[in-house]
This record gives sequence, C-alpha cells and structure tokens, in this order.
Amino acid sequence: MVYDVLVIGGGPAGFTAGIYASRANFSVLILEGPQPGGQLTTTTEVENYPGFPNGIMGPQLMTDMREQAKKFGTETKYESVTSVDLSGDIKKVFVGETIYEAKTVIIATGASARYLGIESEERLKGRGVSACATCDGFFFSGKVVAVVGGGDSAMEEANFLTKFATKVYLLNRSQEFKASKIMLERAQANEKIEFITDVEVNEVLGETAVTGLELKNTVTGELSKIDVEGMFLAIGHKPNVDLFKDILTLDDYGYIKTKAPSMKTEIEGVFAAGDVQDPIYQQGISAAGSGCIAALDAQHYLESKK
Repeated sequence: MVYDVLVIGGGPAGFTAGIYASRANFSVLILEGPQPGGQLTTTTEVENYPGFPNGIMGPQLMTDMREQAKKFGTETKYESVTSVDLSGDIKKVFVGETIYEAKTVIIATGASARYLGIESEERLKGRGVSACATCDGFFFSGKVVAVVGGGDSAMEEANFLTKFATKVYLLNRSQEFKASKIMLERAQANEKIEFITDVEVNEVLGETAVTGLELKNTVTGELSKIDVEGMFLAIGHKPNVDLFKDILTLDDYGYIKTKAPSMKTEIEGVFAAGDVQDPIYQQGISAAGSGCIAALDAQHYLESKK
C-alpha cells in the first residue's frame, strides 16, 4: 500500500497532522517512534493547553489526540524509523526490513531536552525534575527551586519561576555565562534569584520527590548541598534529526529548515512540523498548530498532483 501521508513522530504535531489529513479523506500512517506521545508524556498536569480549564495530564492529552486521529481513519504504529529515502514521487520509510511507501512525508520527530544524564535525575523526572518551566512552574508555588544552565533560556526560566517560587538558585558550571548581557542583568537584578557558580549537579536528592541537590565545585571538587523541591534543566534541546541531517537542510542550531509560513522543506512532498523545526517556541500548542499547517500543505501538494 502507498499511503497518501506518512507521519514520522507521534507528538502533538504528528497527531494533529493525522487528524487533519485523515479528515480530508487521505490515507495516513503515523509511526510514533521511541517516545509515543512525545515530550508531553513526561509532563504531569498540563494547564496551558486550550480547552481544558481544569487541566489535563500530559499522557492523557496524547492518548486523546491519538484516539481522535484514529477515529478519522489514521493508522498508528509503535515503530521507530531506521532510515528514509525521500527522493522521487513515492517516498520510502524503513523500519528495519519493513518498507512503508507514501506520496508525502511529514517529519514530526520533535526535540529532546538535554538532561545531565545521572540516574537520580532520570528517576525523579516528573517528580520535581523538569525541563520546562512554562509547563510545570505553577506546581512550585511557594517552594524553593533550582535552574541549571547559563544561557538566555536559563535566565528566562529563572525569572519566570520567580512568579511562583519563593527562591530560585541559578547553577552554572563556571563564572562565565553564555547569556546575553541584558538577560543576565535582568536575572541578577531579581531579588529572588541567587547565583551559584563553578558548580555542577552531582546528585538529585530524594526518594519519591526532589528534596535537594548535591553540588560539586568544578574547581575544587568540594561537595555541598542545597535544599530545593524542584530542579529545572535549561541546558538546551536537541532536535531529533539524525535520520535527516544528510538529506535536509538544517539551520545553525540543527533544526530542519522550512519555507515559512509553510511547513515545506526543500524536498517536494516532504514537510516538517513541531519542535524538530522550531528552535524558539517549543510548546505543545505551537507544535499542534504547525502539524495542522503541515497537513494542509500536504493536502494542497496531493491535490496539485491529481
């Protein structure tokens, strides 16, 4: 079978693309990849997605999106793509020895937040460890938290968190900051933010929730502890582009380039949506919006080929 639309990635961008393309009476296959539902499945309660005044759990939102896409005929598979051939009118997508063919491909593989890579951090994800202050900041009202990072995003996250937290530690590996001068000065002027430099997180403390951090001085190796109930990572995102980096043009940050305002890539019939092509906003709702645009672009492309 040759599908009209094949979507690689099953987050909000991928599912929204599936909903729109299926409703337009196209045959659609979504290959959900290694993290079905995308990054929102690692978030507990989502309170800023329109239409849910009482909030909704991240995994439930993704389950509902999947079911909505399937309702209109979208086929979904929990499979990870191993390689692609995007040349020609019929694109080939490989899952091991299995080959799927499609007239159009929408890449919605998302981006992965960079984490420290320590066991205690992984164990406490969603239990005080987060990589999205916008998503989870509200849950730390009246608490003390820490932000790890030294760039603009770290300064922005720290300032944002002071709306909720009583105190925010900003932890940086050195005394030099990658942040722009204006962003750094804005954070330094905030009385709720305390800077701790020349440190890295050695251990996240707590059994079922974050209770503190063990810090290691990057100069002396000395260990110390701070009491916090949340740790926010702001050390960047990595777009999931390994399959496409030798096929499609990437921007300076490694994200797939699209021809704004469309989601078209430079290959005819290939589109990209969501965090894999968005180095700036990276929200569930903006990903869903771009998935809609990609599906409409694919629809126009398919109709032009009739």
